[in-house]
Amino acid sequence: MKGRNAFYAQSGGVTAVINASACGVIETARKHPDKISKVYAGLNGIVGALTEELVDTSIETDADIAKLRYTPAGAFGSCRLKLADPQVDSRGFERLIDVFRAHDIGYFFYNGGGDSADTCFKVSQLSTLMGYPVQAIHVPKTIDNDLPLTDNCPGFGSVAKYVAVSTLEASFDVRAMSKTSTRIFVFEVMGRHAGWIAAAGGLAMDYGIPVVILFPEIEFNEEKFLARVDENVRRFGYCTVVVSEGCKYPNGEFIADQGARDVFGHAHLGGAAPILANMIRNKLGHPFHWAVANYLQRAARHLASAVDVQHAYELGCAAVNLALEGCNSVMPTIERVSDAPYQYRIGMADLKNVANVEKHMPMSFISDDGFGITEACRHYLLPLIQGEDYPPYGSNGLPQYITLKNELVPRKLPPFQIA
Repeated sequence: MKGRNAFYAQSGGVTAVINASACGVIETARKHPDKISKVYAGLNGIVGALTEELVDTSIETDADIAKLRYTPAGAFGSCRLKLADPQVDSRGFERLIDVFRAHDIGYFFYNGGGDSADTCFKVSQLSTLMGYPVQAIHVPKTIDNDLPLTDNCPGFGSVAKYVAVSTLEASFDVRAMSKTSTRIFVFEVMGRHAGWIAAAGGLAMDYGIPVVILFPEIEFNEEKFLARVDENVRRFGYCTVVVSEGCKYPNGEFIADQGARDVFGHAHLGGAAPILANMIRNKLGHPFHWAVANYLQRAARHLASAVDVQHAYELGCAAVNLALEGCNSVMPTIERVSDAPYQYRIGMADLKNVANVEKHMPMSFISDDGFGITEACRHYLLPLIQGEDYPPYGSNGLPQYITLKNELVPRKLPPFQIA
């Protein structure tokens, strides 16, 4: 006897390890054909459900699905789409249930961050009200590491490793050139409201690197910032600045606010690095270079943390197992047992306590001067960047990443216009 079908979708900004979660979901589902017949993936995330573009993952070989574990980005495509509040406009959620009903989908696995947790929670509630219950399980993913009730989020460990290594290597470069050339390097990383990613740059201080970190949690004070940078240059001959894109002035204005907004109403950020670099040159006269990590930090599968890959895969597996156990409206979590040696277990959180809740850096992780990290933060970060999980490389010297067939199942419903 075959079970009902499952729907899996990737949401928001992709990561170096989100496909490892997809691998975990699909491989685990294949072990239970009596409960889950097929796993359909949304082409371009939740958009694929609305447009009834469902990828039939059953045609992919076990070997190709296994290759997802070391392939970065979103194998099925992702999207940034926030469905309207169903109390205001329920058409989007009604369409989801109509598609699920048409394709006998009884399980919904949504792989994303805070907004997708909210969507997943609403699907779990509204599907029952609409007379077609669907077990909705959220699979955590976000490089921002800002989901509550989980020690960390898949995607973060690899970004933290990339930022820590990049900060260290670029600082060595600046140090070598500081006598006659560059004295300042400004490195901009992601993190709108939480400074977890920027904090990883502080690990370079283990090598004696003078690093100044600007967190979203700490209001930007130009005078204190410039004084600290100048002090480092006088003492060490150079200084590295790691700035979160979400760094803001005391009035709440983002340093990097471009004036535009995305579909969620969030400010488009990016550009804090050149603003700060020019500020340093104009006020202190120090020559500089700057860089914005942007997509590089979240796409760098070649430098992924082995711990992060394992987390991502295990949480994908756990999501399916929770569904098979009858759970609904929940998210598998990581519960840290110890720092050294690093040990953890898989837990579970109710989505009603996850949706629309943002986890910031605790102040105990930020040094008293606001420009660095504490020992507590180091103890938290170091286990998450441990181990290398290199992808296989081909004869051309490049990683052998997989591109799936992504063949769609036939549509059964009339077209739907996304607002």
